[in-house]
Amino acid sequence: MKMITESIRSVGVLVPAIARPLPDGKYELISGHRRKRASEILGLSTLPVIIRVVDHDTATVMMVDSNFQREEILPSERARAYKMKLEAIKRQGARNDLTSDQLGQKLERKSSRALIAENSPDSSTQIQRYLRLNELIPELLRMVDDRKIALTPAAEISYLTKEEQEILLVTIESEMATPSLSQAQRMKHISREGKLTDEMILQIMSEKKKPECWDLVFPMNKVSKYFPKSYTPKRMEETIYGLLEGWRNDQSRREKT
Repeated sequence: MKMITESIRSVGVLVPAIARPLPDGKYELISGHRRKRASEILGLSTLPVIIRVVDHDTATVMMVDSNFQREEILPSERARAYKMKLEAIKRQGARNDLTSDQLGQKLERKSSRALIAENSPDSSTQIQRYLRLNELIPELLRMVDDRKIALTPAAEISYLTKEEQEILLVTIESEMATPSLSQAQRMKHISREGKLTDEMILQIMSEKKKPECWDLVFPMNKVSKYFPKSYTPKRMEETIYGLLEGWRNDQSRREKT
């Protein structure tokens, strides 16, 4: 908010907010809430706004997509936003009074999760993990926000019943350790069989963790901006390996000198 306020103080609001008219003659802000708040802090009486005549569900989708443009979003915020967007898209698909034939055709051709991924920074698989966070008890969700539990293990834990999650929370506090991905997957599997007891959770959490195997993945939208448009993903990969090889050789020469 401080950065936005200083920016508006210097150059004004460069990007208009978006609002929609309501039946009672008032307007509902869809995006630009922080710009509005910063303008209020500065004592400005007006705010540039684009008016869009859209229904509630379309406004929800637009609001979620605009919020994802923020640099820092907590996992819990992202989880709630994706849930709101999913519910709005499902309602749109269930309605028969849609005025846009294009939207109707889009809903028929794509799954809800694929539609959520549009204009979103995450893949459909990652979106599913965020959606699962909504099934966590508040205490475990806060641990995800605090980066004490990683997203993928947290998504696996979300399949445990609320009672099992409560027991896991007590175990985490007593053992002073959070579950690894493999531990979370095991608890999920045993829970589905209806055999996850207090003792079994403690036994799994008391085990010495094995090093997790993982792959380093670079989002294409963040990598491609450094290459000419003519570069294929394969050529980008080869170029990155070449640069890393040169960097390693340079480091070796520096260590010798």
